[in-house]
Amino acid sequence: MPADHSAHRKRIKEQCLQSGLKSFPAHNKLEILLFHSIPRKDTNPVAHALIERFGSLSAVFDAPYGELLKVPEIGEASAFLIKLIPQLAAAYMEDKTGGKTVILDSPEKAGKFLIPKFLGKTNECVFAAALDSQKRLLSCQQVFEGGISSVDISVRKIAELCLRVSAVSVIVAHNHPNGIAVPSKEDLYSSGRITLALEMLGVEVVDHMIVVDDDYCALGTCRQFAQSVWGGDFSF
Repeated sequence: MPADHSAHRKRIKEQCLQSGLKSFPAHNKLEILLFHSIPRKDTNPVAHALIERFGSLSAVFDAPYGELLKVPEIGEASAFLIKLIPQLAAAYMEDKTGGKTVILDSPEKAGKFLIPKFLGKTNECVFAAALDSQKRLLSCQQVFEGGISSVDISVRKIAELCLRVSAVSVIVAHNHPNGIAVPSKEDLYSSGRITLALEMLGVEVVDHMIVVDDDYCALGTCRQFAQSVWGGDFSF
C-alpha cells in the first residue's frame, strides 16, 4: 500500500500559509507546486531532481516542456503546471496596472513596467510601449520574438503600432536570455536604425531598454558608456 503523505502535505501547506513561500528553499517550493499534479506521492525527490537537472528554480520554470518530460515522475500534467507558472506571474503583474493610467516618464518607471513582460521568455523578444505627449501609455505589445541568441527588431511593426494609436513617442525593450543587461554593438545599431526610421514619422524613441531577469539597462542613459567601450563609434 502506498505511503500516506497527507499529513506531511497538510503540515507544509499550513507552514506556507503562515510564513509564505519565501522562507522555503527552492526544492520545497517545487515540492508544494507538484502536490497539485502528483497526488498521493512524495514529491520531494522529484523536486530535488528538477533542481539538480536544471540548476535553479527559475531554470526549471524556463526549461522547455519536452526537457521537463525527461525527468522521472514528471508527466504532462506536471510539465504543463510548471510552464504555466511564469505566464501566470506575468499576467498577475500586468493585471496590477490594469485600468490605471500608466505614465512612463523615467527609465525607472519604464523598467518596473516592462520587466514583467519578459517573465518566462526564453527567446529574445521585443516589446514596444507607445506613449502620448504626456508619456502616458497608449499601448504595449510584443512586436517580435526571435531565436535564443538573436533578434531582428521589426521597425515596421513598431511603426504600425505607433501610427495605430497616434503615439508621439515610444519605448522599445528587448531581453537578453541567459545574458547580462549590457548593450551589444548590434543593440546600439538597432536603436539608431529604429530612431531614424520613426523620426521620419514624427515619433520619438525615448528609450531602448535591455532586460535581463529583474535588471535592465536603458540605452537612453548609457550613451557615454557606449562611447567609452567602442571608441566613440556611436553614429547612427
